[in-house]
Amino acid sequence: MSILSAAILLFLVMDPMGNIPIFVSTLKNTPTARHRRIIRRELLIALFVLVLFMFAGQYIMQLLQISEIPLSISGGIILFIIAIRMIFPNRMGDKQYPESEAEPLIVPLAIPLIAGPSAMASVMLLMSQDASRWMDWLIALILAWTLSGIILLISAPLSKLLGARGLIALERLMGMILTTVAVQMILTGIHKFLQG
Repeated sequence: MSILSAAILLFLVMDPMGNIPIFVSTLKNTPTARHRRIIRRELLIALFVLVLFMFAGQYIMQLLQISEIPLSISGGIILFIIAIRMIFPNRMGDKQYPESEAEPLIVPLAIPLIAGPSAMASVMLLMSQDASRWMDWLIALILAWTLSGIILLISAPLSKLLGARGLIALERLMGMILTTVAVQMILTGIHKFLQG
């Protein structure tokens, strides 16, 4: 997998377009002047968590005696479920979090919206495929995180510009792409299992 392919995968998994309505809703009770500062802080926390899972994930897998094959198949299944939820949000249930008057910290913006279970599994899977390419995977993560961050920093004006229908259409398009990636991950895991 190339750096660009890995970056696209991570970007799709982070799902910034699908997270825009939740970010806007979560921040509506905080002063507008603080929105960008809060989003930047949450993005940095999410990046720290993902980098931690990228480098510590292989040791967690060794401790739990999990090999690359089941991680690839289970990661593909998780991504497939997420992709289906992106394509059919009304049928599968939208991501909703209780509103709070307090300023959000870590939950739900950093975790699980940006650094969710699927993003954590994805960075672990990349490292399990070839740990010697850690610099490539780190660059891919930073690229995906940067693009997601830019989108989330302009979430309020973007939400007004695209409207609810526009955001749904973009998220469904991203979901369709992610479905293909998920199926490929599952098939790769099955192929390696049959070879072994």
